[in-house]
Amino acid sequence: MNSRKLMLMAGALVFALISAMLARSLVGGSPAATAQAASAPVVTGPEVLVATRALPAGTIITPDAFRYQPWPNELVQQAYYIRGTTDQQTLNGTVVRFPITAGQPITQGALVKPGDRGFLAAALAPGMRAVTISVSMASGVAGFVFPGDRVDLLLTQSVSGGGDGEPLKASETIVRNLRVLATDQKTDKSVDDAGKTVVTAFSNVTLEATPKLSEKIAVAQTMGSLSLSLRPIADDRMELERQIAAGEITLPEKGDAKAEKQMMLQIAARPVETDTFTTGAEVSRFARGGVPGKSEAQATAPAQPAPASFAQAATRAHGPVITIARGQTVTETSVGQGN
Repeated sequence: MNSRKLMLMAGALVFALISAMLARSLVGGSPAATAQAASAPVVTGPEVLVATRALPAGTIITPDAFRYQPWPNELVQQAYYIRGTTDQQTLNGTVVRFPITAGQPITQGALVKPGDRGFLAAALAPGMRAVTISVSMASGVAGFVFPGDRVDLLLTQSVSGGGDGEPLKASETIVRNLRVLATDQKTDKSVDDAGKTVVTAFSNVTLEATPKLSEKIAVAQTMGSLSLSLRPIADDRMELERQIAAGEITLPEKGDAKAEKQMMLQIAARPVETDTFTTGAEVSRFARGGVPGKSEAQATAPAQPAPASFAQAATRAHGPVITIARGQTVTETSVGQGN
């Protein structure tokens, strides 16, 4: 065996020894790490209510927005919601007044309950406004609209015109996907002793809209009667597909479930202007389909040409006219009618 082969064998042996030592150190370190993790302190304090996700101001609390978690005794504050002293069900439907980060304890001052002062202002999303409209039993979906529902707003009016005096009956959807904030002065649903929702009549509905849409709704109230059209929850998916096809929104990166959920929430909370309408002719063959114009007699009567001179105008009004010239003086005298 030559010296070259001996050197190769020696190098392979050294490499094998080094690999074995590294593997032994890695395997030997695992129990130590496990023991260190096991020796971490365990929190044995009372369980307080913490946010399971980031809760921006204006978020309506749902059961999946919070959970109980052990908290150190020395860090527990009186403003925290503690298990055993708080009815968790009473927090559903409250609104976040201040932003709460994920994992942060929820304080009593951070939530506003329906009926409390400032609840409506806290329930409004950033940049939105509250506008109130008057409705009847029929135009208010017979009382089956509750705070938190989504509705479309319809305007029905009679458009007057000239001619025969018959107005145009028309109804149009002026805004879609408005959130109902309150009915009359109630910001939550009424329930009976059995916990069932009670349907009650109301005469005023408060809606959440952008500043521009608030102006549009205020003008619409002076033009005709307003009606509500209740939207199903399933329409959120259809609205998403429509806005994607129209290029109104940008799709998040594929596989980003968090971004997709956030996009769905934004779309569900966005009121949209629309221009769909129905005229009387689409309901009855005897109704108009357009704005009234001139009457048939006025439209078919031949137009009178404008007079070319004072003499022609006088001829139409009083008969023939004689023009007399005396030097530089010219006079015109009508003959016949009235003379």
